Amino acid sequence: MYHIKTTFKYIINMDFKNMFKIVKKVSKKAKKPAFIIFIDMIYCGLVYGAGYYDYQEFEFYLIKKKYRKTYLTRSKNNSIVKAFNDPKFFIKFDDKVIFNNLFKKYLKRDYLVINKTNYQEFVEFTNKHKELIVKPVNETGGTGIEKLIINDSSDLKKLFDNLINKNQLLVEESVKQHENLNQLYNKSVNTLRLYTFYNGHTVYVLNSVFKIGNGGVIDNFSSGGMYTFVNENGKVMVPAIDQDDNIYATHPISKKTIIDFKVPLYEEACAMVKEAARIIPQVKYVGWDIAIGPDGPILIEGNCFPGVYQIKPSLTTEHVGLIPKYKKVMKIK
Repeated sequence: MYHIKTTFKYIINMDFKNMFKIVKKVSKKAKKPAFIIFIDMIYCGLVYGAGYYDYQEFEFYLIKKKYRKTYLTRSKNNSIVKAFNDPKFFIKFDDKVIFNNLFKKYLKRDYLVINKTNYQEFVEFTNKHKELIVKPVNETGGTGIEKLIINDSSDLKKLFDNLINKNQLLVEESVKQHENLNQLYNKSVNTLRLYTFYNGHTVYVLNSVFKIGNGGVIDNFSSGGMYTFVNENGKVMVPAIDQDDNIYATHPISKKTIIDFKVPLYEEACAMVKEAARIIPQVKYVGWDIAIGPDGPILIEGNCFPGVYQIKPSLTTEHVGLIPKYKKVMKIK
């Protein structure tokens, strides 16, 4: 049974109103009485540490009991982070300026940190780079990220002041992605989320998520994008899915087939993160966001508190989560 103290703390702080909304939603989707779903949801929370979001997201209502324990829940993921990642070093990932300086070798793009005194540097930067990505320094999940196009009519001083006011202080050269990825979707940079674990000797790639844009300029799931998974050869294994549980075997805009799509230079991307994972050994479990450029992988950012992505049971006949794979290299329950 999942740790009782943790479970009761979770129950006390639970948003029951939202929980019952999810119970109704799952009941309708699973075509089972809400009371049955509610009881099963509580059971999964007590036995597997699965919150109601986990129950919905990883479709516990579709999984046989002997397989439920194989799924990585948010609470178990939090325990892994707590066990292997030293919070004193989180700032090296969370502060995008510090991160860029530490991992500059892998960025393969120019960047500038602006402040109220370096407008002239900004002008010089925009003379060199006409497509920019601007970011807040400390936000996550794609919040505050915008793409800007500089042309002859651009009011640079007004733009500079707006960036300062909006705290979009990190200005980067826009990434150019591999042509194969442009063919799949060209309005955003489509990225890999590669999960690594460093045991002090060896770096393992534990999970490979492929995030694809869908109508927006960023590929984040929370910003309208979709995601799927690739195997050890970089080939997509299952259809992509978005935040509303829409399933895509082909991209709705480009009409390109997603299943069996081969992510170019995948092996090189894995080699990059295995190298990068050694730089801050106090943070052993990291989710890396990697773009694929025309000539090689490009590091976008690292996440020292990575979220949970695993294949939904409805997308595959193999109802096995990430825990068995994690146990091979981690000492976890």
